[in-house]
Amino acid sequence: MTRDEAAGERGSAREEASRPDIDVTVIVPVYNCRPYLDRCLTSLLVQRVSREIVVVDDGSTDGSAELLDLYASYHRGVIRVVHLEHSGGAGRPRNVGLSHARGAYVFFCDADDYLGPEALERMLAMAERNGSDMVLGKIVGHDRRAPVSMFRESAERIALGDSSVYNSLSCFKLFRREMLERHAIRFDETLLVGEDVFFTTHAYCHAGVISVVADYDCYHLVARSDGSSIMQRPGSRDPVSWLRMMKGPIELMVRHVRPGALRDHLLRRHFRMDALSNLGRPFLEAEEGQRKEIAAEVADMCERWLTDGVRDRLSPIDRSRLAALRDIDRLVRLAHIESAVVRRELTGLHWEQEGGLVVSGRVALSALEQKERPELVAGGLALVLRLRDGGAKRPVELVLPVTGDHEGFTGVVDVAGLSSGVWDVYLNVECEGVTRLARLGADRDGRIVQPVPRVIGGVVALPYFTRPHGNLSLDVGGHVVTVPGNARLIRARWALGHRLVLDGEVSVGAASPGTRTVRHLVWRERWSGRERREPVEVEAGGAFAARQALGRLGPGTWDAYLELDLGGPPARFRIEAEAEAIAPPRTWWRGLVRRSVKPYATAGKGRLSTVVRTFTPRSFVRRVFR
Repeated sequence: MTRDEAAGERGSAREEASRPDIDVTVIVPVYNCRPYLDRCLTSLLVQRVSREIVVVDDGSTDGSAELLDLYASYHRGVIRVVHLEHSGGAGRPRNVGLSHARGAYVFFCDADDYLGPEALERMLAMAERNGSDMVLGKIVGHDRRAPVSMFRESAERIALGDSSVYNSLSCFKLFRREMLERHAIRFDETLLVGEDVFFTTHAYCHAGVISVVADYDCYHLVARSDGSSIMQRPGSRDPVSWLRMMKGPIELMVRHVRPGALRDHLLRRHFRMDALSNLGRPFLEAEEGQRKEIAAEVADMCERWLTDGVRDRLSPIDRSRLAALRDIDRLVRLAHIESAVVRRELTGLHWEQEGGLVVSGRVALSALEQKERPELVAGGLALVLRLRDGGAKRPVELVLPVTGDHEGFTGVVDVAGLSSGVWDVYLNVECEGVTRLARLGADRDGRIVQPVPRVIGGVVALPYFTRPHGNLSLDVGGHVVTVPGNARLIRARWALGHRLVLDGEVSVGAASPGTRTVRHLVWRERWSGRERREPVEVEAGGAFAARQALGRLGPGTWDAYLELDLGGPPARFRIEAEAEAIAPPRTWWRGLVRRSVKPYATAGKGRLSTVVRTFTPRSFVRRVFR
């Protein structure tokens, strides 16, 4: 231990033991990260909370230590630097940082990563509102994979056993320091990889309240361009070493969590993400001898912790792997099927006469380039429509049968049976009991054109290809796709009571909407945004008629719209008009008030608008004495 470290630890036990005015201590382990330090430290200095930054230099030799001392000299009382002899991993520096921490909360940030400007402010506010022991802030990756499932929506309080927060075992979170100290939660200093898994697993076991900030990019996870970080080095996730290491955090978790649904939920994460995932692509890349070791380690984990509750929570492919643990050849084939490229092509897309959307295509499974690459034949096929809803825990899905086989299949989407919303189209492919789900449409025959919208049962259906990927989706109701429509004025005339009678035609796409879809004639004042709605009469074929008592409109310029209910958000079409169809201006008196109304077609696009003016004795006096 260096003199700086020893002095720091003695000080932390006395005058530095408690600083109630510090909300957050940010701990930054550093080893040869000089090119990234400016960005990292600047992102911490701009945080608008009461914070201290404890930077622990783990024996850097690239000038990082000198740069850190310079920062500390310019930011006294905010940045403190502790210098250590090189330990080789992040566990020791983080533990030393914890011994110096004085804030109510602790946040860990790696030196090559950085925070969003409002990250600590938002996470701290969440923690103080709820008395949180842990707050997960949204992580985004830059050329690195970042966790996604737990950041679909923010949560003030979230249950460990009824959420996916445990999927994230990195330490890039806000922790209540009192909880860490009370339960002696520390990093495993013997590990170069996985030390934070022990720490975070232990913290989850004692966290009474867990919160999630998902509506802001809090933590930016960065890949080093030179690939020099521990997690980017070749062999950092050696399957056998990883499986052996993960037994430690699992043992720690089962000591703290009683048998039952919660433990099974947490064990599912370890089996799915740590154990059985190594029987996929890593299994194919391993040599024959290592494959046997991987299977043996997974079998040992199953013997110790696999319960019926865990098994029931696993996917069919993972259950197939469990059944094949003693059959290396079968495991290899399952890995080939799971990692195979699903080559699919959309070959046809059109409306049938009855209103169904006909989808045709072909599909093939192509195994990865490996020795003795097997032949894979797609078996059972089905179209899957998934309702797009980012907040849903379990997406709404419809499985539609198809005719034909992998060389040519056809399915029909009954649009009338779909609820309002955006439906993404997938192809479900089965091979030897393993199912693969793939989006459909990005690869398609060049002759395919996007089908025109259809109004079916009063609801508009708009097939479209997403941007930028070009996948097939179906917008039922016009939620994300603008509904193409046209409202055209045929004639406008004056009737008794100074009513402006409008006769016109409306269409959606290439067809006429139903008589019940047209809701209102809407007059919208151009500058104030005020609106007035009037009833509309609609006949078969799209003809409409409306009577507007223009005396009810206040002074201003009013634009005319036709509003339709097509099963989603209200769709508005500006009423197009030619000058010849417009009724002449009209002026009349009501008592001492003169009102003038001038319908007209706007310049350029030719759309119906009306200028309304009023003239009173007061306005006459103002004009005279102006």
